[in-house]
Amino acid sequence: MYIILVYDCGEKRVGKMLKLCRKYLNWIQNSVFEGEITEVKLKELKFKVSEIMDEETDSLIIFTSRNEKWLDKEIIGCERSSTDNFL
Repeated sequence: MYIILVYDCGEKRVGKMLKLCRKYLNWIQNSVFEGEITEVKLKELKFKVSEIMDEETDSLIIFTSRNEKWLDKEIIGCERSSTDNFL
């Protein structure tokens, strides 16, 4: 499945969240990630996120799609991190 993940967490936890999410997804902008992920890996990511975040003050939003082809993506301005793969 293809997901877009967005988080907002306290200053002390931002670095840990960034490092964790980069292991699973492509970083595209501050606190925003996207990419293909299996259901098992997504469950694993959610579990690890729950260990870092404070559910009283932090938030995590995950948008899911069956495939990246079902999303239109328009970038205006500077693209932070290209998700193209070169072979």
